[in-house]
Amino acid sequence: MSSVEHFLSEMLGALLSETSRAWLAEAEASVALLGPGPGTRFPTLLSQASRHIPRGNLSPAADARGRAHELLEGWNPERWTLLDAARAVLVLARRDLATSAGVGALEDCFTYADVGELCSLHRAVCLLPDPGRFSARAGEGCRSSMRVVYEAAACDTPLPVRHFDDIAWRQLAIKAVFVGAPLWRVYGLDTRLDAELARMALDLVEERRAAGRRIQPELWLCLGRFGGERGQASLERELAVDWAPGRAASALALARAGGLELVRAAYDRETDPLARATMESALRGRIHQGAWSELHGLE
Repeated sequence: MSSVEHFLSEMLGALLSETSRAWLAEAEASVALLGPGPGTRFPTLLSQASRHIPRGNLSPAADARGRAHELLEGWNPERWTLLDAARAVLVLARRDLATSAGVGALEDCFTYADVGELCSLHRAVCLLPDPGRFSARAGEGCRSSMRVVYEAAACDTPLPVRHFDDIAWRQLAIKAVFVGAPLWRVYGLDTRLDAELARMALDLVEERRAAGRRIQPELWLCLGRFGGERGQASLERELAVDWAPGRAASALALARAGGLELVRAAYDRETDPLARATMESALRGRIHQGAWSELHGLE
């Protein structure tokens, strides 16, 4: 049993009923005995898991989240369900995961999975040996118009930042805006910002403004220090909108670009208390991608 499989099994053992634990242990043993490559038994067990494992949240405590990050940097099971974890245990129980036969077995599961199974599989693949073998599948998930599938493939996992090429990475970032996903949860986003992603984001800003639509706050995350004069002008314009999240997000983006004087001026005239708090944090240096999580409290 791998350390990750043991970690997940240990967490589940403390949360599942005796009946659910017994089923999972039997299913895990059954998977371990399977021959290499595709077959019907493995996808059947993944599907049947929903009958025996509740869909409640895994909700790992802070120390468990820290342990997950130690086991695999960038992995955060905070938003996993019990069913996700159980299916991941079954996937990790396969003895052919390092081989092409194991890849084929999982690809077969992806092909015929329902939405819930698809989310579980996307969450599990970062835990496998050489997860880059599944980068095409992960890219497919990150292009999904279903938010739940997108988040399972793109968020709280190190697979995209480590294995996506520049084109797939930029598509992931922009797609988050279209499906309303929390871009700040894409691990490593700040490490792969570039001028082309900033250009794409600013093009989208102009499209939305031309259509009379609000700019999603997280779109400004894509600029970093690459927005240039065009980015600064667009951010200054956003500071004047009558929507507090827009003002707060543009102030954060300006701070990331080095425009602290503009942020100080905005802070002095800001009346919304939560927007002011965000700007104050930015002035104190809280400008990494996680700072965008605070904008969800703004109306």
